Amino acid sequence: MENVLRPLIVVGGAVVLTLLIGWATDLLLRKADARHSETPLWGLLRRGRVPYQLVLCTGLLRGSYDQAEVLLGHRVAVGQILSLVLIGSTAWLMVRIAAAIVQTSYSRYARVHHDAARVRRVRTQVSLIMRVVTAIVGVVAAAAMLLTFPAMRAAGASLLASAGILGIVAGVAAQSTLANMFAGLQIAFGDMVRLGDTVVVDGEWGTVEEITLTFLTVRTWDERRITMPVSYFTSNPFENWSRGTPEMTGIVYWHLDHSAPVEAMRERLRDILRECPAWDGRAYGLVVTDSTPTTIQVRALVTAKDSDDVWTVRVAVREQMITWLTAEHPYALPRVNTADAVPPPGGVIPSQDGAATARRLHEPPRTGRGG
Repeated sequence: MENVLRPLIVVGGAVVLTLLIGWATDLLLRKADARHSETPLWGLLRRGRVPYQLVLCTGLLRGSYDQAEVLLGHRVAVGQILSLVLIGSTAWLMVRIAAAIVQTSYSRYARVHHDAARVRRVRTQVSLIMRVVTAIVGVVAAAAMLLTFPAMRAAGASLLASAGILGIVAGVAAQSTLANMFAGLQIAFGDMVRLGDTVVVDGEWGTVEEITLTFLTVRTWDERRITMPVSYFTSNPFENWSRGTPEMTGIVYWHLDHSAPVEAMRERLRDILRECPAWDGRAYGLVVTDSTPTTIQVRALVTAKDSDDVWTVRVAVREQMITWLTAEHPYALPRVNTADAVPPPGGVIPSQDGAATARRLHEPPRTGRGG
């Protein structure tokens, strides 16, 4: 009878004690979360209740397993399994606690500061810090699990002795990976590019959606994802439309006939912008920037508070101006001239060889008899 009651008391007591401690801890966290609604820390800590209870249960079982006197022939294997579970659950709990602390710090910073650029910078740094912490905890946990095996402890001395050679070989083999990792840290703390920034990379316009230690993802305007190594941004030029102030100036071009009413177009541009809610009212302008034998190039400058609004203003100005020209000034639209050439004043056309000799146009034909 004792052989049955002893394992039940030890195992059952560990499980019941774990549930009681877990329930009491969760109750305290809920009360703290309701009392301190200004911070999300206590609510985020509640997400770690599963690894917390797992740590408690495996720790209690690992410490009281010898008193259970069950599976005595497999005591070493059971102890090894409990140790591995304890190490893994402890690492899981540490990651959850670190994530709660980091997320709380970011939420507090975002609530106090209203500068969107600075908030995006901190968000990028927090994201990469969490990835580094998770990677470090995972590596340490894996090493601790391996060291629980006697064979691995015996091989530790030889591994340490050859660590220098292995480090050189690993460094050469993972040169590009290490370069991307250092580039990721440089991006995070060098404030080169941040989550949510609007960038132009290889002619593609999009928003930075994800930054890791090795790669960066840009979501384009047509919902495509461009993934590239982070080292690209430290070794190649790119456009970041979110650096500094978010205000932007947009350009709209038209190719029109030489008879286009430029002054009337300036007035029409002013009317269009006044009716466009995306225009921020800072500035606008319209000038002729170039001319060809058949057309002129007209450029309009418009301003907006950010990249999204400047795109809206540009397309609205382009569309409404063309519509207005088509309805009110159709002669201003470019066209192919198929009429005969107009003679110059005096009706004199220089000869092809550039000499001073010339002939008059529309001269009546000579009549008479040749002799």
